[in-house]
Formats: sequence, C-alpha cells, structure tokens
Amino acid sequence: MSWIPGRGTSSSTSAFGLGGGGGGGGGSGRWINMDTNQIKNMGGELTGENDAFKDLGFELTRQQRLMGFVGCLIGGFVISLLGTLLLLTGSLATFAILYSLGIIVSLIGTGFLIGFLKQLKQMFAPVRIGATAIFLAAFVMVWISALVLKITVLAIVFVVVLYLAYLWYCLSYIPYARSFVSNLVGKFF
Repeated sequence: MSWIPGRGTSSSTSAFGLGGGGGGGGGSGRWINMDTNQIKNMGGELTGENDAFKDLGFELTRQQRLMGFVGCLIGGFVISLLGTLLLLTGSLATFAILYSLGIIVSLIGTGFLIGFLKQLKQMFAPVRIGATAIFLAAFVMVWISALVLKITVLAIVFVVVLYLAYLWYCLSYIPYARSFVSNLVGKFF
C-alpha cells in the first residue's frame, strides 16, 4: 500500500511526527492510502504501532525506533565485517562467532521497527518456521563447532547455512521474492 501524508487540521507536529508544524505535507498525522483512498490517523507514527513496546513496559517514538534499527543494522554490519577481517588473519573460529553475532544483531534491529514480541511471533509463523528453525540451529552449531568441537571448517559451513537461512527469512517479507529466487536458482541448477 502507498501511504502519503494527508491534509488536515493544523497541529504542532508535521505529518512525519518530527515537529515543526509548517511546510508542505499536512500536519495532522493523517495519511492517505493511494490504493484504496482510505484516510488513517496514525498519530505521527509511520507504522501506526506506537504501542509496539507497551508489553515490555516502555514506549519508543518513531525516531527512536528508527535509530535503534539503524544502530543495530550498522552494528551488525561492523561486527560481521570485523569477523571477516579476522578471517583474513587466520582466526577462523573468531570469524564464525563474530559473523553469526553480526547477523543476530541485525535481526534484532528489525524488532525496533515492528516490536520485539510481534517479530518473535512472526518468526514462528507457518511461512517462516522452516527458515527460523534452520537459522537457530545453524547459529547454535556455529558456536558448538567453533568452541566445543574446534572444527573451523565446519563452523564456516554453518555460517554459510546461517546466512542463507537469514536471507530466506528476510525474503519471506517481500511478496513473491522466495518464488523468484527459487526460479532463478532452479535455472542454474
């Protein structure tokens, strides 16, 4: 759906909930769905889920949620990049651990957007349960193979499985993305 800011009564916040009141783009927090012409008052919240964190005992503004998401995304990338740099120095087990932690931190970042409890529920939805189970199993096996078994090649194999499961999980949120990737891979193999 395509939501755009609508015109409404004047308010002290802009349609994007960032304050300022003036300028183009409305001012009431009302959004218009261009597909259905519905008008929805989102209270300045882009997602309309201001209560996404009430179950956890606190509330975050949209800006705080976006900052949490971006912070986790950047943090996860930096952790994974650090692990990759350590791979070049020969620290294979450290690479596996840091890379898997980077993916987990990136995944936690999406919880800031929709709420952690909602994300947890969506992870175990029927369409995502397979990817989630493989993701969690691969994450555990990365740590076991790197720290207990001390077989770094096996840890790297599980890092690849972890990444592919994470990718498959992410694709489940994009309509027709899984079937597109399946068809594309099917043409090559």
